[in-house]
Amino acid sequence: MPVVETDSLAGARTERRLALKTFDPSLLVWIGAAVFLILLMIFPLGAIFTASLRDQAGVTFRHYIEVFTNRSFLTAIWNTVLISFWVGVIAVVVGGLLAWLVSRTDLPWKKTIRALVMASFVTPPFLGAFAWTLLAGPNAGMLNQVYRSVTGSEAALFNIFTMQGLIFVMALYSFPYAFSLVANVCDLISSDLEDAAVILGAKKIRTAWTITLPLALPALVSGFIIAFLHSLSLFGAPAILGLPAGIHTITTQIWTFFHYPPRLDLAAAFSIPLLLATMLLIALQKRILGRRGFSTVGGKGGQRRLVKLSWARLPVLVLVLGILALSVFLPYWILLKAAFSKAWAMPLDWGNFTWNNFNFALFQYSDTRAAIVNTFKLGVLTATVGTVLATLIAYITNRNVFPGARYLSFFALAPLVIPGIVLAVGLFIVYAQPPVVLYGTIWILFVAYLTKEMPVGFSQAESTFKSIHTELEDASRIIGANRLRSLKDITAPLAKSGLIAAWCFIFIGVIRELSVSILLFAPSSKVVSVVIFDLKEEGQIGAIAVLGILMLAVSFVIILAVRWILDRDVVATRE
Repeated sequence: MPVVETDSLAGARTERRLALKTFDPSLLVWIGAAVFLILLMIFPLGAIFTASLRDQAGVTFRHYIEVFTNRSFLTAIWNTVLISFWVGVIAVVVGGLLAWLVSRTDLPWKKTIRALVMASFVTPPFLGAFAWTLLAGPNAGMLNQVYRSVTGSEAALFNIFTMQGLIFVMALYSFPYAFSLVANVCDLISSDLEDAAVILGAKKIRTAWTITLPLALPALVSGFIIAFLHSLSLFGAPAILGLPAGIHTITTQIWTFFHYPPRLDLAAAFSIPLLLATMLLIALQKRILGRRGFSTVGGKGGQRRLVKLSWARLPVLVLVLGILALSVFLPYWILLKAAFSKAWAMPLDWGNFTWNNFNFALFQYSDTRAAIVNTFKLGVLTATVGTVLATLIAYITNRNVFPGARYLSFFALAPLVIPGIVLAVGLFIVYAQPPVVLYGTIWILFVAYLTKEMPVGFSQAESTFKSIHTELEDASRIIGANRLRSLKDITAPLAKSGLIAAWCFIFIGVIRELSVSILLFAPSSKVVSVVIFDLKEEGQIGAIAVLGILMLAVSFVIILAVRWILDRDVVATRE
């Protein structure tokens, strides 16, 4: 018996030595990144659910009863659903039409049109909403001034401070989501089935309705849901256009709960319907796309022949440019005009030209310089840490570093179903009290931005790693390198362009964020988007225009840099 015990102990020692010899020390890094990600997501969500169900007496549903019985709260919920529905419909119609025209017809200036759609996508909706107050305000709006001067009427042609005006502006900055999805599908659809329909006598409209539309239907459904969710979570546009007209949405109603005295319990209870609606819509999207899918079979042999617009090319081009004028040309022009004008409502001539708006916005206004520094500091820090964390998580899930690694993608993508203002409520509850007090510092904004932008970085890093084979990594590990060393020396250099793109997308997302910032900022941690919102309350039109132009300029420089890097890598790969 003792001999048996000795032999078993010797065998155990041998197995332990082998395990230690093959143990990857970098496993602690992978586990640490996974735990950090999970805690990053669980803390705010757990805090919201807990706060919504508790009061001083213990567990209660009183907050939910108040939310769903108060007439003003129900009105805000109904307004949100109504606005988001029509924004989704308009986004699909406009985005789908533009995508089909750019991808499937001989429409001229296609690259320019795609670039202008990207400009619309990059424009922060709250900045677009502000620009439209200058364009279509009932009193001094430029378009109404032109209408009065032409017709002699004293009435206003447009009033942007209405439900219809809010839907219109939000749709202008939501249709690029539908455009991107539908254009990607149309670029891949072969023309064989369309040609067959034409041979059988179908007209162009019938062919598009019976062939092209069903093939693009999954993208259209997805575009509607994404546009719906985008408008559901917006705060800036409803606050700028809706509040002056007495129109509340869920996000603006949550914002009012933070006014003195703050009602965190109601804010949490009011956040849950928004969170659940988002989760249900994304689940519905996956269910619809899973059951109703269309694909074409062809490979390299499938050709994509363009539909000839013939005599309609010019009218259609004018229509497309007219749509883009609403989201890009007119808003950008009015911002530039306001930035260089002494009186923005007056014609821009030498007598009305000034540089004082730049001087005031950048040097005289007390909050601006600190806000610019905070914005860029947070942008660089969040983009850097976010890219590193997204890289580690994407590597873990893609290479299945440890059992259950693939489930981390759920946590990495979870912020997609957490509207920004709901995330802000959760973070405020967690970090405004011990043991970790971050509220009042810039660090709570860092945590918020890192959480909110994680899906962007993760998706970009994951798609990049999927295109890189594991053979070189395996070779480096055979000669003694651990996984972290292989990632650093082998995989990361190969994924450089994709990771740089992830960094840039996170940076742009941070500098244009308002819904999170508006609840979590402190006087010492203001960012540019919050300063713009404050200046709107003060009526400083010229200063807002200057900061808006600065924000847009930085975004476009970053995008151009990404395009240059990606194009250079493509050329280098071909060579």
